[in-house]
Amino acid sequence: MEICDILAKCDHTLLSTTATWEQIKKLCDEGMEFGTASVCIPASYVNRAKEYVGERLAICTVIGFPNGYDTTQAKCFMASDAVDKGADEIDMVINLGWVKDGAFDKVLQEIRAVKEACKGRLLKVIIETCQLTKEEKIEMCRVVTQSGADYIKTSTGFSTGGATAEDVALFTEHVGENVKIKAAGGIASLADAEEFIRLGADRLGTSRIVKIAKGKV
Repeated sequence: MEICDILAKCDHTLLSTTATWEQIKKLCDEGMEFGTASVCIPASYVNRAKEYVGERLAICTVIGFPNGYDTTQAKCFMASDAVDKGADEIDMVINLGWVKDGAFDKVLQEIRAVKEACKGRLLKVIIETCQLTKEEKIEMCRVVTQSGADYIKTSTGFSTGGATAEDVALFTEHVGENVKIKAAGGIASLADAEEFIRLGADRLGTSRIVKIAKGKV
């Protein structure tokens, strides 16, 4: 697989709590130079980043991040506010406590509410696979499929583990045809990226692939 094809599936990501505008600007410059699918950045930089890139690059941000236990109303406001400021894509974190409670109907209702708040923009649902049992992951594949969300995403990258080949394969087996897959967290090499794509991932959340591409220029 050509590196340009891999880059086209990457959400070039910087979500550090200490991220500065200069770092975000550099991320955007790299995203435009290397043709990434988007840049994934903190919500506080969405408006400035969108003004900077215009229509040359999609802007993605995260809500309910990284813990997912904000109220549904708060998540909906965050999503709507981000879209109003120029976000093209929203990555939300589910309420993991509700999953552990078996309250999958509440999780479904929340995802649907956030999807509506996205006003037609892409919604990716982060289920934090490292915190879930296999049975919970399968059930979340059903929930996300029914929710109207566009993607199911493995990880925030801020918990105890990131994407695994086993989880991406599990998603591929259990999500509906209307749901795409995003692998995120711990994607360190072209080999990792190619393996996740081969297993069914349509997006990759990482900053390392651009770093590898820069080394090849």
